[in-house]
Amino acid sequence: MPRYTVHVRGEWLAVPCRNGTNTVRWLGKEAVRRYMKNKPDNGGFASVEEVEFYVRRCKGLGLLDHDDKLEVALEDNEFVEVVIQGDVSSPDFIPSQPEGVYLYSKYREPEEYIYLDGNSLTTEKLVSLGKGLYKIKLTPEAEIKVRESSDVIKSIVEDAKDPVYGITTGFGKFARIRISKCKLQELQVNLIRSHSAGVGKPLIPERSRMLLALRINVLAKGYSGISLETLQQTIDVFNASCLPYIPEQGTVGASGDLAPLAHLALGLIGEGKMWSPKSGWADAKYVLEAHGLKPINLKPKEGLALINGTQMITSLGCEAVERAAAIARQADIVAALTLEVLKGTTRAFDSDIHALRPHPGQNEVAFRFRSLLNSDHHPSGIAESHRFCERVQDAYTLRCCPQVHGVVNDTIAFVKEIIQTEINSATDNPLSLNLSQKMVFAERKETISGGNFHGEYPAKALDYLAIGVHELAAISERRIERLCNPSLSELPPFLVTEGGLNSGFMIAHCTAASLVSENKALCHPSSVDSLSTSAATEDHVSMGGWAARKALKVIENVEQVLAVELLAACQGIEFLRPLKTTTPLEKVYDLVRSVVKPWLRDRFMAPDIAAAHGLLVDQKVWEVAAPYIEKYRIEHPPEDRPGSPTAFSLAREGTSHDHHHHHSESE
Repeated sequence: MPRYTVHVRGEWLAVPCRNGTNTVRWLGKEAVRRYMKNKPDNGGFASVEEVEFYVRRCKGLGLLDHDDKLEVALEDNEFVEVVIQGDVSSPDFIPSQPEGVYLYSKYREPEEYIYLDGNSLTTEKLVSLGKGLYKIKLTPEAEIKVRESSDVIKSIVEDAKDPVYGITTGFGKFARIRISKCKLQELQVNLIRSHSAGVGKPLIPERSRMLLALRINVLAKGYSGISLETLQQTIDVFNASCLPYIPEQGTVGASGDLAPLAHLALGLIGEGKMWSPKSGWADAKYVLEAHGLKPINLKPKEGLALINGTQMITSLGCEAVERAAAIARQADIVAALTLEVLKGTTRAFDSDIHALRPHPGQNEVAFRFRSLLNSDHHPSGIAESHRFCERVQDAYTLRCCPQVHGVVNDTIAFVKEIIQTEINSATDNPLSLNLSQKMVFAERKETISGGNFHGEYPAKALDYLAIGVHELAAISERRIERLCNPSLSELPPFLVTEGGLNSGFMIAHCTAASLVSENKALCHPSSVDSLSTSAATEDHVSMGGWAARKALKVIENVEQVLAVELLAACQGIEFLRPLKTTTPLEKVYDLVRSVVKPWLRDRFMAPDIAAAHGLLVDQKVWEVAAPYIEKYRIEHPPEDRPGSPTAFSLAREGTSHDHHHHHSESE
């Protein structure tokens, strides 16, 4: 009896067929019926008859005619997919891997546009483009510059007697080989095909969109020699969310990110694989056709214009910078919550201390701690409960947060400035110059071979970013240890009742420790390495692709460690109830409790960590606390500075109770 393995919305179903004369439509309906039977809500459908679908093979994604008989259309035990109308297949699905997982969601095509001119794109806007929130248009000024640059290339092809690199010559070691005029288009296509030699997992759609958008922005500067027609076709591909298969490994970061950008260009010319929300993964030419688009026919230099530059490093760097900034802000909030649970003091955040060491990041972090913990501004029952304890000062992991978190903030600001410059820079080679307007080289129309493609700037910056951001995890893991260790926290061991029967946060802390250790290896700079390539014509490279990818991995690990600390701090508050912390931190606690319940006994912990991680990635923790921080900034309330064992005061020497006054939040 023939049997078919049918995929419906993330589930594989075995569907036997007693009658080979049944049709493809019958198979689809039977699979949907079995799918609905397994769902408590029938999968959201009232009946099988109302479900509209189409059926296709998993291998090759060929669509099947509903009226074809199964014995003709399919082989026994073939993998097929039933796609419900309106569903969007996951970009994680690879056609050659039918065992892959599908996820479905509703895709909403953006209605708003971002205008690109090659000069004004920001890291924030590029990340938004990656998320599919906007489409792209060129500014009128950019269109003019692109046309002028393209005209320079046309004139070179028609008139130039001397060889011009990448236009009438080969590439790299073959730069001295002259290419005949009749083969200039073939030269560009061959370049794309041969350089599409990357390996590894494909970039996720968000990163593919960022890469494509950033390449468009660089081309919009008008120094690459690409025609306006080709650039507009590239924009149309972006706006349709048709994303080529781009392996993440293969770039050495000079001459630019050749391999990943070649894979990007390969899809644009209708070769290789491509994904879109409408089609899923399929051959690029069919995906383009499904969206009413045509493959690009490359003109002289256009292949080189599409692949020569640092956009892989820099687009990933934009995501890294924005995620780093987001987690750095929220790290202050998480640490402040931990300080409350461990009954720490705010005396170390006194503005006068930090004014004597005026690093911007340090002073901003100290301010955030004051805004969240000031007990006159936001009364804290927890702070009041230990006002007169005998402890003198806190551990470095609490007291030195402004200094440790502060340099992370300053590192991010430094790196962001470099990345911001890079995303609006012309990074191909050769550059096409048409400088008859407002430039010192009057009437200069030529191409110049240079080295703007070298990725050393973003590579070094992203190595530095990884080293800086890692420290947020390193200090967070130590605070988790203090929360879990009863000799340091005065809380139950591992933050759970009936210890022994329950293990609580024991292994969650181990997870945090493992991620910190992993980061130590990932923080080794990749840009200190260089291997000569292309027969020694490219004899120094940046290795920036790995710098960017590992920076993102470091940041992800930092997010996970802080998610564990956030959960641990909220769990610690449970043992201090009915006392409450300050208003902004109670709001943070309420946010966490909206997705994670208190730990009364051991349970499956990974989903809780994932939920807390989601709050941090989506910046929900910052959204809850930020209004209080900004209100404090605007109102400038005076700092309350009562006496404390940590700050001897001659003015208070005669007040006897000052010698027992705790280093509480109000100090």
